Amino acid sequence: MSRLAPGLLPVDGEGGRCRETLAAPLASRRAPGVIDGGPVVAAGAVVVAGTMFLTSAVAWRQGALFLVGVAAGAVLYHAAFGFTSSWRLLIAERRGAGLRAQMLMLAVTCLAFFPVLARGELFGQTVRGSVAPVGVSVVVGAFVFGLGMQLGGGCASGTLYSAGGGSIRMLVTLIAFIAGSVIGLLHVPFWEQTPAWPAVSLVARVGAGTALAASLALFGCVAAAALALERRRHGAAEAILTTRDGRWSILHGPWPLVAGALGLAAINIATLTLAGRPWGVTSAFALWGSKTLAGLGVDVAAWPYWQPAARAADLRASVISDVTSVMNIGIMVGALAAAGLAGRFAPAWRVPARSLVAAIAGGLMLGYGARIAYGCNIGAYFSGIASSSVHGWLWFASAFLGNIAGTRLRPLFGLRV
Repeated sequence: MSRLAPGLLPVDGEGGRCRETLAAPLASRRAPGVIDGGPVVAAGAVVVAGTMFLTSAVAWRQGALFLVGVAAGAVLYHAAFGFTSSWRLLIAERRGAGLRAQMLMLAVTCLAFFPVLARGELFGQTVRGSVAPVGVSVVVGAFVFGLGMQLGGGCASGTLYSAGGGSIRMLVTLIAFIAGSVIGLLHVPFWEQTPAWPAVSLVARVGAGTALAASLALFGCVAAAALALERRRHGAAEAILTTRDGRWSILHGPWPLVAGALGLAAINIATLTLAGRPWGVTSAFALWGSKTLAGLGVDVAAWPYWQPAARAADLRASVISDVTSVMNIGIMVGALAAAGLAGRFAPAWRVPARSLVAAIAGGLMLGYGARIAYGCNIGAYFSGIASSSVHGWLWFASAFLGNIAGTRLRPLFGLRV
């Protein structure tokens, strides 16, 4: 993953470091290692108050999951662990460090997930994987999501941590993401009627050992292909064990990609342990959008998507009882804290018009694609593959094709390739 000078925010949402900050006044940027106290104090207060409130009002697990979300935001920000920028760098420059780090992340998570999913319980709690059907909706939805990644400038987790870290453009993408999610859930009944095979879990089909061996082999093949492409183009490959300039700080960042990979693996393992299911992001966006419309008088409860009893209960319940919502808020708070600790919290309020159009269009695609593809880069790609679901691999392939198309469209909106 490309890294520019330390002390810059993530651009386009994730990975690399952000052009948005380059537009900010020089005086508003602090030297690396100088803490910006305001965001840190604000984030710290929210963390303490939020954890206490959720533990008291819901359950201790909800408070703990909020803290897991906070940790995820810090990991994503400090490691600049972007899915969007990693894939774009491989497509445009044949730089494969980001993708290799993702394969490490998946391998470590599968090592922990597969035995637990085979047993079906952990510490007395029932656990389940993120397993979904394999069909047309996944192919189309993932492609649309991939296209939206490059126009919107981020994926699901990237949009959250970049918005929390001070990116105004990504806040626009997030709002459009929520709107696209609502539009997508309106069309879910149609996509559920398109051709598809039943959900396939490799752990259930062939056992944890065989599924793990096959998955690790696939991760190795993808990583080796990325490494070969990079070496063929550049002669040498970027390291994932260190930052580009060799400097890193646990407190201030940046972190090397390997730290991001291992950190995100730990986040998903902790989520499975506490929530009984893997990490997800985008279902909360559909919930937030639907609740907003309901508050405006729209009878969203009558929509087919919200008719099943479990979904109807989620729509009626408070947002604080929704695990995904609580973790998403935690990601933004964690990114805010990390931006303050890094001395990089410097929102730029002026966003070029073409870039703003791309953010809105990309956000709508992200939301729509995630809803019809059974998830995003976290829920379908990361958690799907870590759950041994075949749909996760199909999502990965189709979304990567969408990223290729999106990368080629970026110049039309004045976005760097």
